[in-house]
Amino acid sequence: MFIEEFLTYMRCELNYSVHTVLSYQTDLEQWREWSTDGGRQGFDPCDVTVSDLRAWLAYESSRTTLSAATMRRKVQSLRAFYRFMMQRHALEANPAAELTPAKIPSPLPTYIPPGETKKLFDSPVDTDSFNDVRNRLIMLMLYTTGMRRNELLTLLDRNVDTVRGELKVLGKRNKERIIPFGNELTTMIETYRRLRSRDIAAPADTFFVKDDGESLYAKYVYNIVNSTLKEAGVHAARLSPHVMRHSFATDMLNNGAELSAVQQLLGHKSLATTQVYTHITFRDLKQNYQLAHPRAKRKGG
Repeated sequence: MFIEEFLTYMRCELNYSVHTVLSYQTDLEQWREWSTDGGRQGFDPCDVTVSDLRAWLAYESSRTTLSAATMRRKVQSLRAFYRFMMQRHALEANPAAELTPAKIPSPLPTYIPPGETKKLFDSPVDTDSFNDVRNRLIMLMLYTTGMRRNELLTLLDRNVDTVRGELKVLGKRNKERIIPFGNELTTMIETYRRLRSRDIAAPADTFFVKDDGESLYAKYVYNIVNSTLKEAGVHAARLSPHVMRHSFATDMLNNGAELSAVQQLLGHKSLATTQVYTHITFRDLKQNYQLAHPRAKRKGG
């Protein structure tokens, strides 16, 4: 009962994504299964100590090859659940508060080198083909606005304003934000709308549609981005919609944008989330220095 109530709270009040709720549900149901010996004992989440939780985490870690990220999420699931129990069921203390989340490495985001980005968008496109124009617009919009794939999927036609040069997206936790854009994207949007009006009988409320008028879905967009980047010969560790977002942020900072401005454009709640891109720009700066300065590689005397 308590776990189901908590999951409803996550969905309906906190507006967590379906993926996050399912992950928390899996963690908490596994913990309940273990703590009740497979359902043979009663389940009382209030009668739990930090030692009990650590014993379960140790069991999970030993019986499977779970990643550090997964173990960290399990700790977060327990912490969040017990915070809920304190708020809603007057639990006096959070037994999960003393759990130490597993440390996970923080690899730098993958991005597309500027030269390859230029080659990608300078290549010709058939401006009389609905699919070709839509696919190019998807790539251009992801790169020039930094929006997430889900924000692109839920983008409404009425929220794309080419007169003002701005669009409104619905981000995480249902937070709206305004993103400005320039002339190149304006021209492509107008071309797309012209072809959509010509070829699609009854377009949906969403901005992007398939050639049958139906809205796009996540895998559809991934396939467009992945195949477009492969055909362009882009060299990156990952060829996904999120790589376009990383490329947007990296290129903005490399070209002098303020970190706080990039944070707002990306819709990051914390500036620390955006700061990871400064590590990329510093790495590139260091590499350029090593390559360009005549005395950079001289050994000390």
